[in-house]
Amino acid sequence: MSATPRVTAPQQDPVPAAGRVDIAERPVTCVGSGLAFLGLFTLLLVFAGSVLAFGVGITVIEKGDESGGLPLAGGGLLGAVFAVVLLLTSFAVVAPGQTSVRQFFGRYIGTVRRTGLVLLPPLTSGKKVSIKVHNFETSEIKVNDLDGNPVEIAAIVVWQVADTARAVFAVEAYEDFIKAQAESALRHVATTHPYDEPGPGETSLRGGTDLVSAELAEEVAARVAIAGLEIIEVRISSLAYAPEIAQAMLQRQQAGAVIAAREQIVEGAVTMVDQALKRLEADDIVSMDDERRAQMVSNLLVVLCSDQRTQPVVNAGSLYA
Repeated sequence: MSATPRVTAPQQDPVPAAGRVDIAERPVTCVGSGLAFLGLFTLLLVFAGSVLAFGVGITVIEKGDESGGLPLAGGGLLGAVFAVVLLLTSFAVVAPGQTSVRQFFGRYIGTVRRTGLVLLPPLTSGKKVSIKVHNFETSEIKVNDLDGNPVEIAAIVVWQVADTARAVFAVEAYEDFIKAQAESALRHVATTHPYDEPGPGETSLRGGTDLVSAELAEEVAARVAIAGLEIIEVRISSLAYAPEIAQAMLQRQQAGAVIAAREQIVEGAVTMVDQALKRLEADDIVSMDDERRAQMVSNLLVVLCSDQRTQPVVNAGSLYA
């Protein structure tokens, strides 16, 4: 079965609406691992020197020299606090498949996609956002198809975050958002197709799985574009009639199969009877009038079309007796 093509969320910004967060991802200025390790080492030295200065200042104060000890202790304390603040806010470790969405006192300044240890602008905070491929299966929902028949359907959605800024700021919780939108799109698509026996120009849910999956992927992608999410694939995982009509639909399918088989049997029987009569007359085996021909046709059709084995009856008298 062919895979559904990747459906990418629209790149253009959605039309702003009242109260909607209009934001897009952008890179943040940062330094790579080499200089970041150097900066980290420098700050650790500053922190160690500040702690040492603070300890020396306290010792000097205890010896009675407050004029010399207070500046030393105060400078050491300020240096240690400064180093700790920079250590906590200016460095981040980004693993492969992860990003860091950075804010400066609540203002979005950019997203870090560089992996490893990075040196960032000071006094910034970050939130990790995974850009790995995710997948989930929707709950099995009951919905009426185009013909009004209740069916139960579920789908598997494969997705990933394409725009980290929208995923974090445009919606409350993007994982819950995509699950709700996927079920809504699945319900809508299922109502626009019959389960089986499509009419001219229609696609059935059971017979056109690939087309329905592609249509479903496009609709889910359109619904989650505002959250910066990309739909990679959507595949129907479960499809069946609802239990209350499943038995009736099974009987209808069985009746259709019986009718199709009977049509084939009758067509074959008529062909065989025609060939038998032509062979009998061509070889001059027996001469039959119309009544005997009709009797022969009736007997052969009964033998060939009967569901049960026929019991032969030997007629020892005349056919016209």
